[in-house]
Order: sequence, then C-alpha cells, then structure tokens
Amino acid sequence: MSEPGSQDQPDDDLVDLAIKQVTEGLSPAEQRALDALDSALAARHLRDFERAAAAASLAGLTRVQSMPPALRERLEQQGRTHVATGGGAAPNVVELSAPRRVPRRAAAGWFAAAACLLLAIFAWFHSPQRTVAPVPTVRVEVPPATVPPAQVPREPPSAAEQRAKLLAKVESLKVTLGATKDPAASGVRGDVVWDPTTQTGFIRFVGLSPNDPQVHQYQIWIFDAERDQRYPVDGGVFDVPASAGEVVISIHAALLVHKAAAFAVTVEKPGGVVVSARGHVVALGAAS
Repeated sequence: MSEPGSQDQPDDDLVDLAIKQVTEGLSPAEQRALDALDSALAARHLRDFERAAAAASLAGLTRVQSMPPALRERLEQQGRTHVATGGGAAPNVVELSAPRRVPRRAAAGWFAAAACLLLAIFAWFHSPQRTVAPVPTVRVEVPPATVPPAQVPREPPSAAEQRAKLLAKVESLKVTLGATKDPAASGVRGDVVWDPTTQTGFIRFVGLSPNDPQVHQYQIWIFDAERDQRYPVDGGVFDVPASAGEVVISIHAALLVHKAAAFAVTVEKPGGVVVSARGHVVALGAAS
C-alpha cells in the first residue's frame, strides 16, 4: 500500500531527467525517456525545477553547466533525499509562488529541493574563484637629505687690500713719508692713508731695514693738531721681516685723533713706549 502522497513522489529517473532538462538540456534519447514516464507527474515537477532555474537566471547565475560534476551529483542526491523523506522548506529561503494548487507535502518538498539547488548555485557563483592580483608595492625613493656644503670661512682682506679701498675714498687723508738723517733711515720711502671718520689707516714702507723683535721694534706716532705736540698719539708697534720688500702696516690709534697733522716712525724698545725720546726717527711726513 502506498504511503500518503506517494502518487506525487517522482522516481529517481524522473528527478535525474528533470534536473538535466532545466540545467543543460536533454539528448534526443533522454527526451524520449522523459516522455515515456508519467507525463502529468513529470510536467508538474518539471515546472518546479524550471522555476528554480529561472530564479537562478534572474540572479545572474546562468553558467550552471560550469559547476563541477561532483557538486552537481551531491545536489541532485540531496534533492531526491529531501523529496523522499518529505522534509520541509529550507530555512531563510523565500518560497517561490506556484500558479496552481498542489498538495502541501509535495509542494513543500519540491520547493525545498529547488531552493537548495538555487542556494548552492548562488554560493558557487559568488564564491571567490578568481585569483586577485596582489596590489603592487610602490617603492618610494626618498632622496637623501641635501646637506649644504660647509661654509668655508672667507679669508679676511689683507692690509694691502684694505689700504687700496681706503685710498679710493675722497675723505681719506694721504701723507707722503720721507727718510730722515738717521742711519737706519737710509733708502726708506713710504706713505700714509688715514680716514678721520672711521679712525683707521695704513702706513706703507719700501726699503725699511728688518728688525729683531727681541732687540727693538718700530713704533708709529700720530701728531694731532688739537693736542700738545710733545705727546703724539701712539699708533702701535710693528716689525719688518727679513728680505721684505714692501710692507703695509695697519695703524691702531690709542686715542681719538681729532685732526691728523703729521705722522712719524721711530725705533723703540720691544713693546714700544708711552712717550718717545725721538732719538731714532726713521720716517716723517706732514699733512698738506
């Protein structure tokens, strides 16, 4: 005796042919075999499979034939088992509406099978099957920090260069120096340039005899027209090296010179003196 609803249960051949019909099509021989089965039962269940396939097509899942054979076989077996056991609809599945009235038990079974097939197909085609190319790593070359070249300290201008600039100034005082009757003054020639504004000046000599700093030094004197002529302003001491040709010496006035009237060079003890006895004057010149 058949169980309730057994007349509505398709056999395995019908299930196999129906699934193949809606997924990949039948060969002429398989179509004849399907036609030879219970036509009413086959047509009814075939429409259920077609609805599931249509739903899959609407979801964009048209490449059912690319599913691996092992997966297809497992899904078909699950569908047959679900129908044979009379299981209910799969959870979280939207049931497809049917345009005709069918027994609840049969409809629930076939819709569950169709839903299982649809979910399996959907999961298959939405699984990550393509290998995504890794994002290339961009290597940013950071140039090394630019280190500015070390500032080479500039050599201070020489006394000769400073004298040349001072000579170019109109307000500078120029004085010619002449040799005296002192034996050490033989063949001495020289001149002075003095800037009253900056209180700087230079004295230049040619032919002045070299000196031994341990024995004596040359000392510069500036006669100020506004001071006592007995006490000229000390302009500093200097030495003349051996084999020197022309020498240029910077003048360093110990006091403010209001109005330079004359310049003199004497021979003094090492370190110079505060007041010269003027016993050895080797050069002398007055402002014009």
